[in-house]
Amino acid sequence: MIESTVPDRTDTPAVALGRTALALGAVSAVGAWVPVLAFFTLPWGAIAGALAVTLGLAGIHYARNGIGRLWTAVAGTTLGAIGFTAATTLVWSLGA
Repeated sequence: MIESTVPDRTDTPAVALGRTALALGAVSAVGAWVPVLAFFTLPWGAIAGALAVTLGLAGIHYARNGIGRLWTAVAGTTLGAIGFTAATTLVWSLGA
């Protein structure tokens, strides 16, 4: 039998936006809230948090259109916002 070569709606890079945001958000939030890791991951926490928010918002947009999962995009966006806020607040408090 001949297989179809037409791509499916789930065969798109947009499916990975939520998963990527979740992974970056977890790294950002854990790095910002665990004191032992905060010293080593502080610069990466702010960058990972900002990327998690950006990719998570794009993932939410695509998930509402039926591509990807909504819960991973929302969780990644939330964790990224928490991690970015914590890292930025810590940097500002050390600079004052």
